[in-house]
Amino acid sequence: MNPTPQNWAVVGGGMLGMTLAYRLAQQGQQVTLFEAATELGGLASAWQLDDIIWDRHYHVTLLSDLTLRSLLQELDLERDMEWVETKTGVYAGGKLYSVSNAIEFLQFPPLRLIDKLRLGLTILYGARIKNWKRLETIPVTTWLKRWSGDRTFQTFWLPLLRAKLGDNYKIASASFIWSTIARLYAARRTGLKKELFGYLPGGYARILKRFGEVLTETGVTICLGDRATQVRQTPSGQFRLEFENGKTVTFDRAILTTAAPIAARLCPQLSAREKALLEGIQYQGILCASALLKQPLSTYYVTNITDDWVPFTGIIEMTALVKPKAFGGRSLVYLPKYVPAADSAFERSDEELEAAFIRALERMYPHFQQSDVLRFQVSRVNYVVAVPTLNYSQNLPPMQTSLAGLHIVNSAHILNGTLNVNETVQLAEQTAAMLLSSTVPPS
Repeated sequence: MNPTPQNWAVVGGGMLGMTLAYRLAQQGQQVTLFEAATELGGLASAWQLDDIIWDRHYHVTLLSDLTLRSLLQELDLERDMEWVETKTGVYAGGKLYSVSNAIEFLQFPPLRLIDKLRLGLTILYGARIKNWKRLETIPVTTWLKRWSGDRTFQTFWLPLLRAKLGDNYKIASASFIWSTIARLYAARRTGLKKELFGYLPGGYARILKRFGEVLTETGVTICLGDRATQVRQTPSGQFRLEFENGKTVTFDRAILTTAAPIAARLCPQLSAREKALLEGIQYQGILCASALLKQPLSTYYVTNITDDWVPFTGIIEMTALVKPKAFGGRSLVYLPKYVPAADSAFERSDEELEAAFIRALERMYPHFQQSDVLRFQVSRVNYVVAVPTLNYSQNLPPMQTSLAGLHIVNSAHILNGTLNVNETVQLAEQTAAMLLSSTVPPS
């Protein structure tokens, strides 16, 4: 039986909101998608560096990202994916090392042989764990020290935890590292012999353009530049949405895909407990610099950094994945710095960050000099990834709010994975199925 048609508002035009709107419209629902920015995409949106249009933040698709690949197939894009085997580096003790295979890993000088063996066993054991909820009760520091030892924790794990979580690593559970390991081993779990990294020529700008076209063809009304300021339930049970530009509209049901603290502010009628749960989710934000360079820094797609003097938390060199002709023979490098949502680093200007980041690159790569930089610009996002604190899933607010017909779903609801586009689309698919089932009248 088809779901009863209703008039839906989806607030937030990232991949989560777009996929939700798409699935609802496919089942005959009337859907309007509101996005505060002037383009779709959210964290997956693209921007311009000189004459290059590419992703604002770094993204990669894995062969095992079956949910995203299925969606791209529906958009008639998956067949154009390029698949590449990449290399990984580690910058430790002022030196750059390749750890792209088992032999190189065993030769990694900063760790002793026993440390490497314990590290390898930690990863193998983590990849085999099925009951991830049990790990929510264990601090990540306790679990890693138990399996890898203090020396390996201090030398290898702690710099990586700080890189992603800052001081919030102290309150994170072991499920954080489990989800990271699980994504790395996803290919083997699905029967693939090895993991390849993939991208679509044209980047997410091409994906989002096509997705927007398909949404319109499916009947979704897309409203860009509409920043929601309040969502209230009317006496009739409908929802009135108010926007910064003065627009006011009413819908039968509403879905907010904004970050949890923003959703709490938008919905004054939520209970005190609901607001407390939403505001209690701790987020990491990101300062992500895109640097367009005359020449590559290295041959590594990802360079993990263990030296704490470096002002960014990793190096992602897209030219090690994407054919250089996509960037006109130049090299595109991302320099991310993960910080708490309210960190003062967000107040630093592009010029300040560029000076600090370039000085670090000059120290790390002797062949690099400031004149190699053709373009440098910084994306700032306060709410990117929720920190998986102890007993996280038990303290997560439900998607269905106390206001019947108002739903809040965002990346904080990704419980057994890391934040990436595949997990985001998967969350949207599961949520859409749940919402549609609640609109089917009893037989």
